[in-house]
Amino acid sequence: MAVKSEDGKELRSFGFKDEDASQEVRAVERRILLETLANQLPPESVKFSSELAKIKTSGNGVTILELVNGTQIYANIVIGCDGIRSPIAKWIGFSVPKYVGHCAYRGLGYYPNGQPFEPKLNYIYGRGVRAGYVPVSPTKVYWFICYNNPTPGPKITDPVALKKQAKDLVRNWPAELLNNIDLTPDDTIMRTPLVDRWLWPATSPPASRGKVVLVGDAWHPMTPNLGQGACCALEDAVVLAKKLANSTKSGPAFVEEAFRSYESERWPRIFPMTIRANLVGSLLQWENPIVCSVRNNIVLPKLVRLGPILEHTNFECEPLTQGIKVQDLHIHQSS
Repeated sequence: MAVKSEDGKELRSFGFKDEDASQEVRAVERRILLETLANQLPPESVKFSSELAKIKTSGNGVTILELVNGTQIYANIVIGCDGIRSPIAKWIGFSVPKYVGHCAYRGLGYYPNGQPFEPKLNYIYGRGVRAGYVPVSPTKVYWFICYNNPTPGPKITDPVALKKQAKDLVRNWPAELLNNIDLTPDDTIMRTPLVDRWLWPATSPPASRGKVVLVGDAWHPMTPNLGQGACCALEDAVVLAKKLANSTKSGPAFVEEAFRSYESERWPRIFPMTIRANLVGSLLQWENPIVCSVRNNIVLPKLVRLGPILEHTNFECEPLTQGIKVQDLHIHQSS
């Protein structure tokens, strides 16, 4: 990992194993991860372009999902992993996630003849702006730029405008970052306001309603400052799968209890992590020049220790040895 200031000066460089032997970082393109997981399912398990319009329950406990194209799906169990704007979360009673005060540009630089970077995570810190990039394949490099903004701003989809705005934020920053932006295909660049939702005890709705349950960003959206959003969703899936495997052997009446057990196990991990991600983001987005100077010259090179910072990434689980019949579930994921 290398940390630099906006003028390209290296503030610190280290290997994760050197700092903490238990730590390892692997950067994976999300599309590849999703395709790899989906390929383990029976054929035709995943149906794309299935945007949800309405959800309701029938008198016999079956959940009815009505899609925007008019199709109706009758499900015994619904797992809502449909992202931060989840209609299933809204149906359960959750509020819209809250904007945290900064936005992010993200993209995948494409090098058809091979990208030139070492397998290293690179961070660059400025005043109220930070950026980073990391190779995710022999030909692709993921990059991001996070910047302060008082409002989420208008939705922009024009890739030319997005690239220009991103480069304007880091005009005089290291050339390799600008090159990544220039080499980003139009269909991989985006700008998103960063949001989260804090699951305060006693005031937040439960993660489930009947035989409908939430997973990942649909339940606990968090800012990407710890790199744990998708990781927590995978952890959710592991825990939920175990709970459901046990409950389906006991009978349908135990499904709701499995959902409650899943929430009880996951909440102590994801609630503090959501808050921690928010606070870390606020600290990294400092604008005061004096504070930024202290960060660059004292905090980052001399005080920060990697082990305690990355302890949140540790998650132990036993292998999943028992499966659930896919046809018994309907997993709604954002398209």
